[in-house]
Amino acid sequence: MYNSKTKNREEEESDVLSAITGLADYELVLYNDDHNTFEHVINCLVKYCGHDIYQAEQCAWIVHTKGKCTIKSGEYSYLEPLCTALSEQGLSAQIELI
Repeated sequence: MYNSKTKNREEEESDVLSAITGLADYELVLYNDDHNTFEHVINCLVKYCGHDIYQAEQCAWIVHTKGKCTIKSGEYSYLEPLCTALSEQGLSAQIELI
């Protein structure tokens, strides 16, 4: 029989284990700013994140209209170099735990 309390406990234990081992899922979030152009943001997403031009344009518009957009997700070790590269290009990016 399904027990929601057991499921919640199992999910919590999995979250703790993932956080301890560094295998938790993270998001790379791009934030809006007042100084980068759409062209620069799009070019950075293509160059550093491997987006195609259409995906990069959509992310740029989401950032512009909603203030932020998740542009990648995965392990911290995968996202950290991407975040660093975007930050070095003047973009406001941050890694957040899902």
